[in-house]
Amino acid sequence: MAKVPVYNFEGKELEKIDVADAVFAVEVDPKLVQFVNAAQRSNAAHPYAHTKTRGEVSGGGKKPWKQKGNGRARQGSIRSPQWKGGGVVFGPRNSKNPEKKVNVKTRRLAIRMVLSDKLADNKLVVVDSLAKCEGKTKALYTALGKLPTGHKSSLIAVGTKSAEVTRAARNIQKVNTVLADSINVGDLVKHQYLVVDRAGIEKLSTHFA
Repeated sequence: MAKVPVYNFEGKELEKIDVADAVFAVEVDPKLVQFVNAAQRSNAAHPYAHTKTRGEVSGGGKKPWKQKGNGRARQGSIRSPQWKGGGVVFGPRNSKNPEKKVNVKTRRLAIRMVLSDKLADNKLVVVDSLAKCEGKTKALYTALGKLPTGHKSSLIAVGTKSAEVTRAARNIQKVNTVLADSINVGDLVKHQYLVVDRAGIEKLSTHFA
């Protein structure tokens, strides 16, 4: 089994614990991770932009001028795409569904791959407990500075919901919090480091095994 060091709130290494190979020692397939990440972004998008075709724009039923004899190019409608105020060709449509289906097994496999990559690159940091921050931004910011993360972009995953940790991290740039069993590929790849408490690492090991 792979081992990962556990740090206290002051940044000192306490011990090394075993983590499940089924979750943290998976061979990484970048194309699969990219597909799941792209699908997640696509599914989060809402198609608000909408343009009208020449058939939907009002007016333009009358031919602007006769076909021949005036020296100008022939035109059939003032709502043709080349006219100002005309319809749009191949414009965005809100009727288009951007949703992409991702199987649960595929999504979970991608999460395991990113977790394995974080561990292999020493970007997975396990903290004994984050309760000492007591909801104070300064305390959490100081603690992160003492950990291997420094003040780089970090995703904090906790085993149980903690309003204090969420409040403390809210005003720190490039730091976000999430429940360990609600983690997703997008959040993982967006942050350089993953900081997990003991309860969080246990939940990751069981939930995504």
